[in-house]
Amino acid sequence: MNHDQLRQFGLVPFKRSSLRLRPRFELGSIVATLGALCRATQKGIHIEVLLSLHERGFWHNRDREDTARNNRALKSGLGMLMSTHGTGDTTLWIITEWDRSCTTVLRPEDY
Repeated sequence: MNHDQLRQFGLVPFKRSSLRLRPRFELGSIVATLGALCRATQKGIHIEVLLSLHERGFWHNRDREDTARNNRALKSGLGMLMSTHGTGDTTLWIITEWDRSCTTVLRPEDY
């Protein structure tokens, strides 16, 4: 991603060695809708970066209630985890099932 694309998601460049956070949960099988893959390709979005942020608990664009719900789900091991990345026509959702068996990348309109 270039710097403009990073800023679009509220991110700043970093050196990989500076990111020492380990994943907070397992993603399970990873699937994506065709619409999400097309959007990512068209907009230059790197889904693997978004998945890495998601599994580390960077929920993005979630309100306090949703963030608290995700954090409770992490502690209890129950409940679906969801993060939102981007805005407008660049929005992608990442949803991990309650049992952590599967993570889906999709556009809101694919839901």
